[in-house]
Amino acid sequence: MNLASIRIITGDIARLVEFYERATGVRADWSTEDFAELRTASGTLAIGSTRTVPLFAPGSARPADNRSVIIEFLVDDVDGVHRNLTGFVDDIVREPTTMPWGNRALLFRDPDGNLVNFFTPVTPAAVGKHAAPTR
Repeated sequence: MNLASIRIITGDIARLVEFYERATGVRADWSTEDFAELRTASGTLAIGSTRTVPLFAPGSARPADNRSVIIEFLVDDVDGVHRNLTGFVDDIVREPTTMPWGNRALLFRDPDGNLVNFFTPVTPAAVGKHAAPTR
């Protein structure tokens, strides 16, 4: 089994897709006006409008109502990303900080209030954990 994607349901898909395109530097692939995906080498961030919810189960998801999930992106230089996001991201939760498990992390909220973590492994153990597998 492989995790295919994480999907965010939003009331303003254009705003949220634009935010993630700018924050990640990844261009979205739009399937319809109600669904877009930002694909990375290891996973996909899908963004759907509230109009897609009834296709699954009416009332099963509400936009801007998450307080339990953190969307995480592995980046080459979290401090550089922080500099690039300064003035763009309104809600920085924690400036770049080296965490006890060896990642340097930047936490912020997207326009819908979802918590986002951009991180760079900085200790040997963390670097080893996130290294590409050898073949």
